[in-house]
Amino acid sequence: MLQEKSRAQNHTKPYSEQHIGTTHLHRQYRTDLRQLSEKDYNKFVTLNTVRDWSQLSWSNVGKPYEVEASAKERLEWEATNSRDMDPHTSWTLFNKSFHEWFIKDVPKEIGNSKHHFLKSLRTFKPAEVKQALGEVIQLQLWNYIHRVQDGIWDPRGKRALFEGLHLTRPRILFLGAAEGYEAMQLGAMYPGAEIVMVDYDEYCKTTRFKDFPDSYPFLGENPRTGHPAVYYKDDLNIEYVVEDIRNLDFNKEFDIVLSVGLLEHFPDEYKHEVADWHRRFLKPGGYAIMTTPRNQVRSRLYYRIMADVMNHTYRELMTVEQMGLYMYENGFDILRHGYIKVHNGLVCQPR
Repeated sequence: MLQEKSRAQNHTKPYSEQHIGTTHLHRQYRTDLRQLSEKDYNKFVTLNTVRDWSQLSWSNVGKPYEVEASAKERLEWEATNSRDMDPHTSWTLFNKSFHEWFIKDVPKEIGNSKHHFLKSLRTFKPAEVKQALGEVIQLQLWNYIHRVQDGIWDPRGKRALFEGLHLTRPRILFLGAAEGYEAMQLGAMYPGAEIVMVDYDEYCKTTRFKDFPDSYPFLGENPRTGHPAVYYKDDLNIEYVVEDIRNLDFNKEFDIVLSVGLLEHFPDEYKHEVADWHRRFLKPGGYAIMTTPRNQVRSRLYYRIMADVMNHTYRELMTVEQMGLYMYENGFDILRHGYIKVHNGLVCQPR
């Protein structure tokens, strides 16, 4: 019986401290327990390029790039309903679309898409060929960005942004949590954390978070020894709340208020509200941590090619200077800022 329990545990928790320093490519994603070498750090992480935020202005940094390509599903919905898609519907459609891609067996799907493309060539129907070629391109791009490069989760880059906070057993509030990846990474880095995830799309709790692989390892710290340690989802203390952020009744009780890909979904007239959401729930001395997608050529290309997967909502791409200036002008001091593979990141505190 004990042997059977051990085998089951090894199946759901296949990595331990002996695997630190390794990376493994799975059929849906990459696991990465490597720490950044100095060479990799300088290649993938750039921190603290702005010396004085008070000297920046919008005439210096320009405004974010608005992604205008929309998902076909959104366009069809708006044509049918003769109105703009409401935010709740757009987020519901995005979450389902993104999760369907996340769970794909990518090598198998690439093989199928190539077969479909070759078959379409024999039809001599341009529309069918174009659609089949588009599927091949999308899968190859998803494979490279998410699975090979690990640009969406980017654990090494995220750890570089999140490290060095003076916290013991922190309370973490994740706004717009989706599957909750970054809060779990923080929970591994700051052991004993109490994590509250919030999203107003129930699908995020019942599917995206629920189906997040139990076997995915997070590199963190052993609080007893200070040495690196490996954590899994079920090692962490997590509560998931389905609610609109505006209706939350928490007080200033969190050491970290976290958002990932939230600020860029609001036009300028609403960005002060997003900033206030981070301020509202922070303890004195607490940290607001935020990331947004970077404004770079490959990100623009990604959101154009992957429009049917990603673009159900209003979306901007920013530089880290633009992101930081929004928060600085809304009453936050920027303690750390930088950019990693495909994201900008801030660690800041209310003034």
